[in-house]
Amino acid sequence: MTTTMRRLLASALLIPLLALGGLASPASAADGQGAQGAQGAQGDQGKGSRHGRSPADDPTADIKDRLAAIPGVTITEEKPTTTGHRYFVATYTQPIDHFRPWLGTFQQRFSLLHRGYDRPTVFYTNGYTLGTNPSRTEPTRLVDGNQVSIEYRFFTPSRPEPADWSKAGIRQGAADSHRLVTALKRIYQEEWLSTGASKGGMSSTYFRRFYPDDVAGTIAYVAPNNTNVNDYQAYSDFFRTVGTPECRARLNAAQRELLVRRDRLVPRYVADNKASGSTFNTLGSPDRAYEAGVLDVVWGFWQYSLEADCAKVPVAATATDDELYAWFDSQSGITGNSDQSLAKYTAYYYQAATELGAPFFDVSHLKDVLHYDYKELYSVRSYVPKEIPTVFNPNAMPDIDRWVKREGERIMYVYGGNDPWGAKPFHLGRGSEDSYVYTVPGGNHGSKIEQLPAAQSAEATAKVLEWAGLGDANAARSLAKTPQPGSDFGPLDVEGQRLEQERRPL
Repeated sequence: MTTTMRRLLASALLIPLLALGGLASPASAADGQGAQGAQGAQGDQGKGSRHGRSPADDPTADIKDRLAAIPGVTITEEKPTTTGHRYFVATYTQPIDHFRPWLGTFQQRFSLLHRGYDRPTVFYTNGYTLGTNPSRTEPTRLVDGNQVSIEYRFFTPSRPEPADWSKAGIRQGAADSHRLVTALKRIYQEEWLSTGASKGGMSSTYFRRFYPDDVAGTIAYVAPNNTNVNDYQAYSDFFRTVGTPECRARLNAAQRELLVRRDRLVPRYVADNKASGSTFNTLGSPDRAYEAGVLDVVWGFWQYSLEADCAKVPVAATATDDELYAWFDSQSGITGNSDQSLAKYTAYYYQAATELGAPFFDVSHLKDVLHYDYKELYSVRSYVPKEIPTVFNPNAMPDIDRWVKREGERIMYVYGGNDPWGAKPFHLGRGSEDSYVYTVPGGNHGSKIEQLPAAQSAEATAKVLEWAGLGDANAARSLAKTPQPGSDFGPLDVEGQRLEQERRPL
């Protein structure tokens, strides 16, 4: 029985229960007003559609008027962009807890890059904060579509005050996406796709897990799948085999030298952070923060660089302190482990400590120069402020993994062959339908469809076009061979790449 048939059968079986009120879901409180408020809002939307009472339902109205008429939407800014697009930054009212909407609401930021009502729409999240300059992702360019970008909940300013961190998980985040997509389908009625890279690729998968039919397909880039936090062999194996032996040796030696020279480099680190106003209450001390940063340098190299960049790694035996320190800054950031820098990513570290998990790997080559217990220092719990409690849920990621293998439909994963986050990728299973996994040879954490070998790139592009409703399989393959009007790489795509290549914990 196919996944689609299973879902239809399940829906048929659920209808009597729904009629009796036997099941509840986050969507039952669509505007944080309780069931009656949600039903009233839906009823008003229906009347507006039938009687033309709301600009939101008028296909001839200006996009700004239509967007502003969606209940819960507040437009905060319109920014100029290239010809053929309009760009808005807005907020949407979301429940703090989708399962208990009476607990209150908060304003979640999102942006809209408008191309046309007759175009497909791409729903994007990077899993972090919202970039507020006009930009588009690779799938948006490929389909010449609209793009809705959402800020992940509990990243500022999309955070209720005070913050109940137990509401920062993947189920609540998926419900945020569901409500916003549902609301904006009132305007955009062509096919929808979802996408994201890294934590955004993970988040787009989680969205599909809980709301599989909200979009026609998902393109998830460089998305880790850490189903067992106690199994770190895959990461250790990665660092033992990635690149050439010469490159690995050069990186390990430079990393070790940063710790060998800590008597000279840590005072410099302390002074620079003091000058920047940095404090280290979360990690405990500048020395602990420095060691944690050194543990990150080899990972950071492979995440953001290519093997050809090995030539730029300082030679440990001859490098000056200035050269080593500058390289450390380029890989980990001098202020990267300060309270002020970590605070930007508290929502990520909280998720990693409670659901996502985080990688460990063999650092035995550093054992004699470490000051602290590696697993304790490198644990994501060390990066969460002590006043925020965390309890890890070991079932969250295995649940996602099972769904992808048993029921996932129209999902595409793109990985980089030299990206450490790809050491634990998503794998498809017998129940995965019309789904694909691609790997860019030698690629890093910025790997894209266009970087795949030509035949695979054309194949993947055609599938994206097909999912977007731009023709059947044959028509999509034909379209994939010819760039479409408006899809040429331009300033919007440059900004999109810049946003995705910002250095983040994941």
